[in-house]
Amino acid sequence: MSVAVEFERVSRLYGNVKAVDNVTLTIPDGEFFSLLGPSGSGKTTCLRLIAGFDQPNSGMIRIHGVTASGVPPYRRDVNTVFQDYALFPHMDVQANIEYGLMVKGVAVSERNSRAREALESVELQDFATRRPAQLSGGQRQRVALARAIINRPKVLLLDEPLGALDLKLREQMQAELKSLQKKLGITFVYVTHDQGEALSMSDRVAVFNKGKIEQVGSPEDIYNRPQTVFVANFVGTSNIFDADAGQLLLGQALAFSVRPENIQINQPADECVCVEGSVHEIQYHGASSRLSMITENGIIVTTIVSNSVLHQHGLPARGERIRMSWPRSAIVPLRQYA
Repeated sequence: MSVAVEFERVSRLYGNVKAVDNVTLTIPDGEFFSLLGPSGSGKTTCLRLIAGFDQPNSGMIRIHGVTASGVPPYRRDVNTVFQDYALFPHMDVQANIEYGLMVKGVAVSERNSRAREALESVELQDFATRRPAQLSGGQRQRVALARAIINRPKVLLLDEPLGALDLKLREQMQAELKSLQKKLGITFVYVTHDQGEALSMSDRVAVFNKGKIEQVGSPEDIYNRPQTVFVANFVGTSNIFDADAGQLLLGQALAFSVRPENIQINQPADECVCVEGSVHEIQYHGASSRLSMITENGIIVTTIVSNSVLHQHGLPARGERIRMSWPRSAIVPLRQYA
């Protein structure tokens, strides 16, 4: 499989701050690849480096095997979709989509043909004559996508494009974006701080922290087999135990994590790690509740339990003695404990 984007020991400094710190990364052609991390972690800077809006201080970036150093943004075979869409309010939808081709001097007939094709791709063919103010947030997002794909880029860069949408529309657009990417076969490089977006849409995810990549893998790998404390904490919720807790709980000085949904309350514990303590806190979350237990050694263990299960077996009270257990297969060793 050919490589769409490649970072080789890339760094970007702003004064004494390393926004991107010695990053090496390979994104195959046709992949939906997400850069996930908190604000200031380096993910957006990486996107700007690919787009050509910024230049690395060291290292090499290649786009489809061609060195990107010194190549201006307009000569790179990439397009960017921003969070604010940046649509022209005085132009209708079709004119917005055609704008890039018009600047390039493409003939009117070809512009019209490619605009219709782009509109059909995002299912907005009936909205060509509307102005952006007459569209919903989701529709404006699709116009921005159509304007990007009309140029037929080999790589599409998306900088938190769903951040301005409400939750329900954002979830709908996640499914539509993933479907569009598969239909077009274009490499998507997607920046987000939303773990749900990254896990639900991506073929692979790179988790960023302080300018470095903590882990790269499939959504299943990132969630089920986090390699560091940061990944275990940032992606989903996890019980994180240091080596001292590992000695007490497992009989070995091992830093490890266990996802709350893998922990059971007062269930048969054969072949499992079993811990006793008292109920520390119960948080109601609708269909489920988060229940924390504290052991005599001061170790807090948290589980997430369906409320139907809790009520079936009786809801424990704060301070009540309970037992928690989890299979050894749910234990994920952490190579870095911070």
